[in-house]
Amino acid sequence: MADKIFENNQVTVTGEVISDFRYSHEVFGEGFYMVDVSVNRLSNFADSIPLMISERLINTEKSYIGQIMRVNGQFRSYNRHEEKRNRLVLSVFVRELEFVDEMTDGEKSNQIFLDGYICKEPIYRKTPLGREIADLLIAVNRSYGKSDYIPCICWGRNARYASGFEIGGHVQVYGRIQSREYLKKISESETQKRIAYEVSVSKIEYLD
Repeated sequence: MADKIFENNQVTVTGEVISDFRYSHEVFGEGFYMVDVSVNRLSNFADSIPLMISERLINTEKSYIGQIMRVNGQFRSYNRHEEKRNRLVLSVFVRELEFVDEMTDGEKSNQIFLDGYICKEPIYRKTPLGREIADLLIAVNRSYGKSDYIPCICWGRNARYASGFEIGGHVQVYGRIQSREYLKKISESETQKRIAYEVSVSKIEYLD
């Protein structure tokens, strides 16, 4: 059962470490820490992706900034209560990691596979230039009766296809994790820069 749960949410990311470790939380005496890696896209843009790593996997008191880290794990979510509402917080939960001297030619530095269920009606829209987009929220089962809620974005034909999905529908998604900066309005005079994370979908299959 545990293997099946692991198979439905698989992430591989290779990127440059761009932060030091910061404490997140502790479970049964095991400390977990956050660190950010920068992962290049095919364009000149780079995604900043947060990793959650156990202190048992690495010396979290040391700085690894500038080194290239390759990790395998799962894309996980949890709700953080702030400003009288819950905010969905996403990160890559690392199961395995290694440092590499450089990326090999043709290596996919950022890939994700999800097997889950549509838990919110798809939002279909078009950009001012006519490009089709569909936003999905997918629930992926985790062990102990938990689920991760992963926002996904589809483009073009995938967006048109996904726009007809029904809540509860079983889907499989292939893509990459991407980061997106936005301004959050705090008050009439104050805004705060934040980063949202989502899966940019390259392939999607509806299994029902």
